[in-house]
Amino acid sequence: MRRFLIPAFMMLLSGFTTHAQDSVEVRQLDSIRITARARLRDMGVQKTSLDSLELRNDITGSLAQVLTRTSTLFIKHYGRATLSTASFRGTSPSHTQVTWNGMKINSPMLGMVDFSTIPSYFVDKADLYHGPGSVTISSGGLGGAIALSSAIPQQDGISLSFIQGAGSFLTFDEFLHFTVKKPTWSASTRVYFVSSRNDYKYINYRKKHFFYDDQGNVSGYEYPVERNKNGSFMDFHVLQDFYLTGRSNGTWNISAWYARTDRGIPLLNVDYKENAGVANNQKDNTFRATAGWRKISGNSKLEVHTGYTYTDMLYQYDRDLGNGERAIMVHSQSNVHSLSADVEGEWYLKKWMFSADISLNQHFVTSTDKAVISVEGEQSLLGYQQARLEMSAFVAARYRPTERLGLSVSLREDLYGKELTPPIPSFFAEFLVSRKGQVTLKASAARNYRYPTLNDLYFMPGGNPLLKPEEGISFDGGLSAQHQGRLFRWSGNVTGFYSRISNWIAWLPTFKGFWSPVNVKQVKSYGIECRGSLEIIPGHDWEIGGNGNFSWTRSLNLGDPVSWADGAIGKQLVYIPEFSAAFTGRVSWKEWTFTYDWTYYSERYTTSSNMTRTQLGVLGPYFMNDIALEKSIRLNHAVLHVKAIVRNLFNEAYETVLARPMPGINYTLSVGIVPLFR
Repeated sequence: MRRFLIPAFMMLLSGFTTHAQDSVEVRQLDSIRITARARLRDMGVQKTSLDSLELRNDITGSLAQVLTRTSTLFIKHYGRATLSTASFRGTSPSHTQVTWNGMKINSPMLGMVDFSTIPSYFVDKADLYHGPGSVTISSGGLGGAIALSSAIPQQDGISLSFIQGAGSFLTFDEFLHFTVKKPTWSASTRVYFVSSRNDYKYINYRKKHFFYDDQGNVSGYEYPVERNKNGSFMDFHVLQDFYLTGRSNGTWNISAWYARTDRGIPLLNVDYKENAGVANNQKDNTFRATAGWRKISGNSKLEVHTGYTYTDMLYQYDRDLGNGERAIMVHSQSNVHSLSADVEGEWYLKKWMFSADISLNQHFVTSTDKAVISVEGEQSLLGYQQARLEMSAFVAARYRPTERLGLSVSLREDLYGKELTPPIPSFFAEFLVSRKGQVTLKASAARNYRYPTLNDLYFMPGGNPLLKPEEGISFDGGLSAQHQGRLFRWSGNVTGFYSRISNWIAWLPTFKGFWSPVNVKQVKSYGIECRGSLEIIPGHDWEIGGNGNFSWTRSLNLGDPVSWADGAIGKQLVYIPEFSAAFTGRVSWKEWTFTYDWTYYSERYTTSSNMTRTQLGVLGPYFMNDIALEKSIRLNHAVLHVKAIVRNLFNEAYETVLARPMPGINYTLSVGIVPLFR
């Protein structure tokens, strides 16, 4: 209880919103114009922006860990360096649309993004658009959208930084960042490599070792201590950015990102197989590249983007037969080629802003499983090969008749394959209640559609080409305020939301022995999101700050009963916590910084009927506590940063997904160096 009350009290004191505001464009361009455009562009939108302090908090952290600490999203992950997906406001991972430098990176096969494969040090700017606000980024974000991007280096001349981290379970991280900035061009190179044996110990509460007396009767039992088996991983990433200012004041940018991951899939804690008896592994090779041109002149802006993504994913599962031979159970490989193009324009006329955008995405997918054995006992291929064109057109008009009132309407239309979605309208409004404290009311509403993924339609066996698009309607409204004084500043935001999704796509078992997707569910989601920050400067060389968030989410299945005994109707969706919260506090004195991170999730159900009679039906709530201490040391020609992190401070035993144990207390020590030269 003490672990819960103290962080909760500190979070309530801090207010509720994020404090991040991007100012890169404001410094480089006309600040008055850009500020006015930004105010019009985001009118009424519930948006969370993550700053560099939040994105650069931990060298070993992926974007999944950053989102867990700093946002109201629920990150469902299957363990350390395994699949991590985001859920906005009680929706599924495929209802979160993600872009990188303006290009969609959701898998056309699965419809979602694995955030564990995105190093937080590769992201300079992250904007989270909640609910209806996602329509301004892309369609299909029935829960929300996340826009990731790179930024022009801020430091003139040559800059170099290197970080070396070492931690528990033989984990090693290396990050190198080299930048060059000249008056007309700049370049940035980032390299990241991490490897880990990931064989942490845990008490397995899913198994029992029994003790017997001389008569063979059970005299007692104990929970065994086991190691995480088959969980080793290796990730390698390299990102190259290049920016050029043209003669006509247009800005060119090119980004190329290559990632290679080799990850073992850990055995379940209810699995009795030996580690050497199985090989369960996934390898990914991904290449993303974008090229864009932007020009801002007078009262208009024009942007053109093009991009390409290639993904080669191989999943293998084989077992030792005990005679020196291994049986290949699964050899599933998929190749995806995606081409994209986008043209966007904005026109700013005093109190009005008009914008238009048209984008195209062409996907080519080949998915096969080479381990399938035919009836005749011969090896055969099972899978599909498909191509699909996706096109989206968007127009919006924004109007601010007075300083206090802002209104915005937009319309989007999508084409996928030969199917055309109905129009996707949205409406946003905001009203400045008081200039003192910048008290602002915001409200928005939108209709949205998400068309089925290629796996939903064509996966073999089980794909359903007759699926309908998921249709959603969502509303939200909230109040925000902020204040900045000489010794402190704070900001807060409280938002209520409601959404209803029809034709929810769910994969259900069939009498033929495999699963198949059908439109069976209608889901109603509603709740409250709160965010806040507080910063205090009590005296010379001292800074105290904190930010927190809280979320209450009810996500209910309102679909038609499958049978008279269907107990899922009216129940919370699987793995969606009703309550979640996070708090980060910082204390800085001179060159020292102490950080405390606290995360809370309420119980999550593992069955659609919310069964609690057994331990397998529900995962208990948990409170996660991390601390870090950092010291900056200024040398003659460099600055040295030394940081020690302790995770799971109280050695909590917990699971985020059923039968996937998480590590207990663990440590990381990192050393970073930044040479002082230009």
